[in-house]
Amino acid sequence: MYWLRPMVVDGESMEPTYAAHGFNVCVLTAYRSRPPERGDVVVLKYGGTRYMLLKRVLAFEGETVSFSNGVCVVDGRPLDEPYVVKNSGWTVPARTVKPGHVYVMGDNRSVPFENHVGGEISLARVAGRPLW
Repeated sequence: MYWLRPMVVDGESMEPTYAAHGFNVCVLTAYRSRPPERGDVVVLKYGGTRYMLLKRVLAFEGETVSFSNGVCVVDGRPLDEPYVVKNSGWTVPARTVKPGHVYVMGDNRSVPFENHVGGEISLARVAGRPLW
């Protein structure tokens, strides 16, 4: 099932991968048979069905995630993130992702951490994935 809906991209936090406030087609059945994988861009239910966000999956339940000088570190190893074009000097303390949750963040890391909508979210909020 496909759903044509404006996917609100949280400010510029997914640029240049996705343009802010663009229109994308969402595949609602994408994660019914399997959970999202690390690096997947997912559509998140944020404020009902009229407001959705696009974010990238970085870590899963039981994993420890942090940022050190702008580099995402999962279980002590830096992630290879070729999609991050604009980086910053984020330093965020380590936290362990709770059961039934994933850790998501936008691709544009030049936006201050405090201005991002992301972090640990319930898998129940994952609505699908963008088709393009």
